[in-house]
Amino acid sequence: MASRFKEKYDSEIRQSLMKELGIENVMAIPKLDKIVINMGLGEATQNVKIMDPLVADLASIAGQKPVITKAKKSIAAFKLREGMPIGAMVTLRGDAMYEFLDRLISIALPRVRDFRGVSGKSFDGRGNYTLGLRDQLIFAEIDYAKVDKTKGMNVTIVTTAADDAGARALLKSFGMPFRQGA
Repeated sequence: MASRFKEKYDSEIRQSLMKELGIENVMAIPKLDKIVINMGLGEATQNVKIMDPLVADLASIAGQKPVITKAKKSIAAFKLREGMPIGAMVTLRGDAMYEFLDRLISIALPRVRDFRGVSGKSFDGRGNYTLGLRDQLIFAEIDYAKVDKTKGMNVTIVTTAADDAGARALLKSFGMPFRQGA
């Protein structure tokens, strides 16, 4: 069974983007490529046991097992050695990606305190959008009682759009709540 957002993209969004952006070639219509969720944890340099709840939280949010990221360089000032675990990340594609985007837009973002919309300035110039979240408790999958420390995460939405205008139109048509005036 295809996700709700995938069906919405196929039935409605592709046609509206074609008209809105003035695209004639069907293959040039912007679409989602992947979503990367990254949680960095600098305190893991002192205590590696902190990584276990981080990995468990990320696995329950994404629905698949995260990859533990390791330090590429040694930095003496941060007491960091090459190869030490410092975070975790998940790359979502296909139906899992659409399912996560659906949960992010319709369930998680409205649960953010004092939410006025996401920044429209977080595009990278090549059609990708990065969203920083302050804590993992906005996701319904996380049990509030089991969380000892709130951890932030970055959600990067990678699209096939050539520029920011195409990516913004794509995300707006999915219902991404961009802040007014930004």
